[in-house]
Amino acid sequence: MHNHPITLGIIIGNRNFFPDSLINQGRRDILDVLAECGVNAVILDEQDTKLGAVETWQHAQKCAALFDENRHRIDGILISLPNFGDEKGIAETIKLSELHVPTLVQAYPDDPSKFAAEHRRDAFCGKVSVCNNLYQYGYPFTLTELHTVSPKTESFRADLRRFVQVCRVVKQMKRARLGAVGARPNAFNTTRYSEKLLQAFGISVNTIDLADVFGQAAKLADGDPRVKGSLEQIQAYVPTGGVPAPALVKMAKLGIVLDDWMAAYGLDASAIQCWDALQHNYGVNVCTLMSMMSEHLMPSACEVDVTGVASMYALQLASGTPSALVDWNNNYGDQPDKCVLFHCGNWARSFFSDVKMANAEILATTLGTENTYGTVAGRTPAGPFSYARVTTDDRHGRIRAYVGDGTYVDDPLDTFGSRAVVEVPGLQKLMKYICKNGFEHHAAMSRSHAAAVLNEAFSTYFEWDVYYHEG
Repeated sequence: MHNHPITLGIIIGNRNFFPDSLINQGRRDILDVLAECGVNAVILDEQDTKLGAVETWQHAQKCAALFDENRHRIDGILISLPNFGDEKGIAETIKLSELHVPTLVQAYPDDPSKFAAEHRRDAFCGKVSVCNNLYQYGYPFTLTELHTVSPKTESFRADLRRFVQVCRVVKQMKRARLGAVGARPNAFNTTRYSEKLLQAFGISVNTIDLADVFGQAAKLADGDPRVKGSLEQIQAYVPTGGVPAPALVKMAKLGIVLDDWMAAYGLDASAIQCWDALQHNYGVNVCTLMSMMSEHLMPSACEVDVTGVASMYALQLASGTPSALVDWNNNYGDQPDKCVLFHCGNWARSFFSDVKMANAEILATTLGTENTYGTVAGRTPAGPFSYARVTTDDRHGRIRAYVGDGTYVDDPLDTFGSRAVVEVPGLQKLMKYICKNGFEHHAAMSRSHAAAVLNEAFSTYFEWDVYYHEG
């Protein structure tokens, strides 16, 4: 689902007293770059309108009809201005199509040495007019990093890559189906959320009681071929030396039940009551199963943190890589821009260079070592770091979020579980914002720099209240 090819509806803007050659070349450039980047295009044929561009009311009708025919394919719209373009024709195309998808506006630069009539574009000015009309019509849009940029440049390719990821986030988040396994831990008011606010946005939450999960797992025989297959998958995923065989079999059975339930309801992600009903009543940690799901781009969060797994899913869509749920857990000595991220051990395997299955050492102090096997233990090496948190602000009836980028660092850290040391410029400012605004102690993270994508999706297309931490 995540890696489906993106399809963009293309509007080539034109104003007829500019040279035709500019439109012809612009059309070729755009289609070439889209093909290079693996992006599909829905675009007027050159015979449908003059040069396959949009200028008049009649052109807008034809382009809108084409978009309407392909509405189930189109994930976003790209407006390209090889010249000034026709602001009204472009806006009317989007209006008539009734598409509500992200829109990227690109305009060609002029060459100061070619200001004669046969080369001049004036797209610098035309882009302002197009954006003015989009604003008047109430259509949100995305801008390129540079006001004018040629398609066949690395700058525009970077714009396009970001926009494609914005399209993924917008499309999938508005139809996300999340699973809540069990009740939230009684001690965790912090993971409360508004299911109704999520549903009003488009995110559905489906629930299952832990008693149903345990009951279905108990019906599976140890020798069942599916149990053997699930056990083999666990042992192939992470080294299990020193973990008692009965605990592994319990995990295998639990994995089958969860997989079946998620498939039956078409779920994209899950949040599980991992503490402490599982240890008391089933005798294992579910961390490894959660790690496996996250690694396979079906993120899974601890402690029935539903908005936490929504954060993970959004970050996964933005980065194209697995995400994890973490605690902003410890300061790092006297270095104010560094801290320790930690969880018992459910991070996806790709977060680690070396990994093994272990037991939850902190939980074991009260729940017993024999009941806490199943964590994934490892350290995240140096590299890019993105973080995000979505929350439902029930007091004000809003969905809010914060996003940002930082760096994983290799500074010394002698501890257990899933862990990392990160550096975030202005971390103390970020922590003040999190605390002052009532955010949870959990955040989603990925091995990427994807905050700009989420900021654009959340603020421009979702109209959520977003804090973009830039240090």
